[in-house]
Amino acid sequence: MGTSFPNSKALFLFSLQVLFTASFSSPSAAFANETLSQCLISHSQASYPITSAIYTTANSSYPTVLQSYIRNLRFNTSDTPKPILILTALHESHVQAAIICARKLSVQMKIRSGGHDYEGISYVSISSPFFILDMLNFRSVEVDIEAETAWVQAGATLGEVYYGITAKSKVHGFPAGVCPTVGVGGHFSGGGYGNMMRKYGLSVDNIVDARIINVNGEILDRGSMGEDLFWAIRGGGGASFGVVLAYKINLVRVPETVTVFLVRRTSEQNVTEVVYKWEQVAPKLHEDLFIRLTMDVVNGTNAGEKTIRATFRALFLGDAQRLLSLMSISFPELGLRSSDCIEMSWVESTLYWTDFPIGTPVDALLSRTPQVLTHLKRKSDYGKKIIPKDGLELIWRRMIELERPMLTFNPYGGKMGEIPATNTPFPHRAGNLWKMQYATNWDEDGDEAAQHYIELTRKLYRYMTPFVSKNPREAFLNYRDLDLGINHNGDESYEEGKVYGVKYFKGNFNRLVEIKTKVDPGNFFRNEQSIPVLPR
Repeated sequence: MGTSFPNSKALFLFSLQVLFTASFSSPSAAFANETLSQCLISHSQASYPITSAIYTTANSSYPTVLQSYIRNLRFNTSDTPKPILILTALHESHVQAAIICARKLSVQMKIRSGGHDYEGISYVSISSPFFILDMLNFRSVEVDIEAETAWVQAGATLGEVYYGITAKSKVHGFPAGVCPTVGVGGHFSGGGYGNMMRKYGLSVDNIVDARIINVNGEILDRGSMGEDLFWAIRGGGGASFGVVLAYKINLVRVPETVTVFLVRRTSEQNVTEVVYKWEQVAPKLHEDLFIRLTMDVVNGTNAGEKTIRATFRALFLGDAQRLLSLMSISFPELGLRSSDCIEMSWVESTLYWTDFPIGTPVDALLSRTPQVLTHLKRKSDYGKKIIPKDGLELIWRRMIELERPMLTFNPYGGKMGEIPATNTPFPHRAGNLWKMQYATNWDEDGDEAAQHYIELTRKLYRYMTPFVSKNPREAFLNYRDLDLGINHNGDESYEEGKVYGVKYFKGNFNRLVEIKTKVDPGNFFRNEQSIPVLPR
């Protein structure tokens, strides 16, 4: 059964306006501000001064620090609730002080690494007052090529990880996302998928150790935290269980030469036939080949007409000649030509996939400034059955009516079908043909525009109900979506958490709740979609 929205305007007001326009009175904010600052200073070590890491609302740099890692402009308005303080921790002791003081003063702590969370919950809260623990300074990437491992701190970006690996080796990489400014902390702890998942699985499938600070301020590694907690922070969302400082990852082998291509087809170019064939072959292709399918609405050849455009973007872990041979046998309907194929190094392909021009220097991966900042809404689904051609035609018609939302299918198969659903909290394994993302971007400011575009996204999501997973209708934690449910972390916390929890985690939800109840019984580490504790 699909999620229904009986009153979408009311739900929008609830999940966006009520959720993110609640504020706190300035006197109490000022009091908490002063008290929290004093507490942090008093609990810091003299050898690691904390004062320079504290940004209160009175600090002239506060707006810059706050806004520098807001990646969704929906949550960068004058009405968006602001933290009373931002702590850009410089040392592990600063994180420990933050936990001690937040517990002591009953102030909610939000943990931010890269700020790419789609609903802004790492830097916005329904609770007042709150502050941000920003991990941006925890960004080291220590690569050990002999051991084929790396320790990666939570505030590093994926671009910094890729650059750090390629600086040591041209034949190593890591399976993670295609956006280089995404922070490791959220990406790894929520699953972390990318265009090598058919070959090597998800980021969480390649994590072998971690360092975390728990609710008691203790620094733990895999051995001292135990296998249950280590299991939970590899796909269950680290921010529900503690502050993850770093992950140890296994590097994977990549060839010196990989091949990429981008091919587009429209309704005038038999798009339905080509997409229908993609559905049948993409999850069954050789695991070295990943072909993402994105569908959007563009102008047709006739003036005033709209058409569907399908974009096929691929990464192949091999040379162009071998790729063309595979495609001629498995997917000739796409009509791939040698002129479509571009050979490059694996690290260059990470730039290509995020639309940097070919030839862009690799050090562009070190930039923490996104190429585009916009207002956005995202939703997710999983496909378990091939959509028939008449179904595709109905989807095209609906997309053209709505015009703005895009739809992306990421193919499964390969390694994704081999790893048991209980290996990590991420449960979406065998039985899935692809993961789907609904994406709408807009430039207009204001609640009215936001409501309009969010509702367009929801309409397409509702329309897709017959074509996606059911009971539950599954969702991907890294594509955070507050439409699925909001936790107010009160007496109904478990029941509220179960609503979205079974969609993100399926049968793994109950184990996550048991672990949460054991390691954080007071529910200190909480947010609008955190793992709840068992009811008392």
